[in-house]
Amino acid sequence: MTQTAAQSASLGWSRLPAAYAIPEAPPSLDDAREYCAHLARTHYENFSVATWFLPPRLRQHFFNVYAYCRISDDLGDEVGDAAAALALLDQWQRELDACYDGAPKHPVFVALAETVRFFDIPKHEFSDLLTAFRQDQTVTRFETFADVLGYCRYSANPVGHLVLYLCGYRDPERQQLSDFTCTALQLANFWQDVSIDYAKGRIYLPLEDLRRFDVTEDDIACSRNTPAFLALMRFEVERAHEWFRRGLPLAGKVDREIAIDLELFTRGGQEILRAIEKQDYAVLGNRPALSKPRKLALVARAAIGKLFSGLPGPNSTVMKDFQAKRTSQDSGTPSGVKSE
Repeated sequence: MTQTAAQSASLGWSRLPAAYAIPEAPPSLDDAREYCAHLARTHYENFSVATWFLPPRLRQHFFNVYAYCRISDDLGDEVGDAAAALALLDQWQRELDACYDGAPKHPVFVALAETVRFFDIPKHEFSDLLTAFRQDQTVTRFETFADVLGYCRYSANPVGHLVLYLCGYRDPERQQLSDFTCTALQLANFWQDVSIDYAKGRIYLPLEDLRRFDVTEDDIACSRNTPAFLALMRFEVERAHEWFRRGLPLAGKVDREIAIDLELFTRGGQEILRAIEKQDYAVLGNRPALSKPRKLALVARAAIGKLFSGLPGPNSTVMKDFQAKRTSQDSGTPSGVKSE
């Protein structure tokens, strides 16, 4: 590392929590696991809630993957200096390489190495995220919707692939369905955070769409929710809805216990879009958010799904026998005796 890069990295680490720094010596596996679990439980409420519904055998592995994603995102988004962020992301990439080579130092990678080996996860699923976070330092506008989708290919879709790997799925069909859902979630976050992203110097609304609807960057800068801007947002929200619809079949192609978690995140993203709709698409200077009662309702629905996830399916032998008995009772015919 050159002196300039080292100085940039030092500046970057100084702007992040001290616990993020790469230690001189690796921790024990137990300490590394606890580091990831603590970060996952305390850093992000929605993820913490989702872990309530995860099978216990998968929980630590989800903590490990989440910790990687969380810190990676913060390295790219919370430093406030592009050169420093790029230097940190390069260091993080080297730790990822060391994770796959068997000699990491950071607790995230010490814990993650166990997950990688157990589920045989390709390295590119992790490094693709770093590609997106590097892009954030240099690309702040997107000319077309295809360009936005290209960004989501790296910033969002790998997360869905990682979840599938942890759940035992690695086929292209499920990954494609997951991509639809993850892209939809990313779009929902973009449309929710137009003003916040602009304050960071970024616009994720395609420039071709701004021109089509006669919306200017000055409208965004001045938080002018003009009729033209509202029409633009209505168009973009419907696009996100369509991506959610494309991904819905995934829940029917995974185990029930995992489908509940997928549904929780999907419905959370859809609720963000509905919140935008309820305020007539006026998101500039007025970030839409889910109310606490609505969040609790989503969690309650997932909890009910979890309660019933262990029940036999409608096509199981148990349920067929039960239905046959119900039918015979209703008709007055003893079970096992054919009615005329």
